[in-house]
Amino acid sequence: MKWYPWLNLPYRQIINCYQKNRRHHALLLHSQQGNGELSLCYAIIRWIMCQHPNDIKSCGICPSCKLMKSGNHPDFYQIEIEKDSKIIGINSINTIIDRVYEYAHQGGFKIVWIPNSDFLTISAATTLLKTIEEPPEDTYFLLGCQQILRLLPTLKSRCLFWSLRAPEEMIGLYWLKQAGYDDLISVHTALRLCHGAILAAEALLQPKRWQERLTLCTALQKAYTKNEFLLLLPSLNKEDNEPLYWLLSFLSDALKWPYNGGEKEFLVNYDNTFLVKSLTERYSILVLHSQWQQGLYCIRQLQEISGINREILLTNYLLNWEHGIIDNYNYSF
Repeated sequence: MKWYPWLNLPYRQIINCYQKNRRHHALLLHSQQGNGELSLCYAIIRWIMCQHPNDIKSCGICPSCKLMKSGNHPDFYQIEIEKDSKIIGINSINTIIDRVYEYAHQGGFKIVWIPNSDFLTISAATTLLKTIEEPPEDTYFLLGCQQILRLLPTLKSRCLFWSLRAPEEMIGLYWLKQAGYDDLISVHTALRLCHGAILAAEALLQPKRWQERLTLCTALQKAYTKNEFLLLLPSLNKEDNEPLYWLLSFLSDALKWPYNGGEKEFLVNYDNTFLVKSLTERYSILVLHSQWQQGLYCIRQLQEISGINREILLTNYLLNWEHGIIDNYNYSF
């Protein structure tokens, strides 16, 4: 397990909550991806499972700690997203629930960890909720989520809820510099594109991934210069939605530009203010806002509609921009 300094305070606070509340049986950790949330959850699990914890630390030498280190603890259950359906269905929950009603193999605690609880189906979440309301003896639940609105409110209300905030930007800048990333402008931009999540920014700064973003920037400049927005399609038509988020970040920056006096400190795309300014000069606020809203709607469709034709959806979006079509439909998110 890798540990990160910005996790020290939230770790202490959460463990203290467990100690004061006599170990709350269900914790829901809300965090954006790449914030160190997996390391934090693992450290909490290690502390709960440890047979001889030293205040807020696991001992590391008891049989339970050794089993956790080896990844073979029989009382630790992790539920992942189903690869084919991209959800966590009721069968996955039922399989684990049946096991946690048995006696602990090591005579201690049992833990169920669901890193992506926002992918639970309604039926799976309802079944889990019933178990959390009346948990088996000596059983604890750790739930992680990135999109809290996708989670049943009743499930959230039964848990000790904790929101893991991204560290301050200066901490991210310092940590990434220590990790060998010396281009301060690129580091600034990556952190802002990732909403301050340091590990996500580090992943974005990897040469291949960063080049993909730079390619999108070049394509966007050519697209608005020639008014041929289909030039963006190869950059956007990927398996993940991140390039579409990158594009929307430029639209968001362009919407802010007239109100911040041209100060780059307020922009996400810290490394490309010329492109932001050009978009503002070329398109009205109405057009920029419409395309930003339509882009968000595209992301929602891509996330929620199984088997949707990504290329057709994106082509329609880009042609609307190319022809200056302002969609007056009231999108609800």
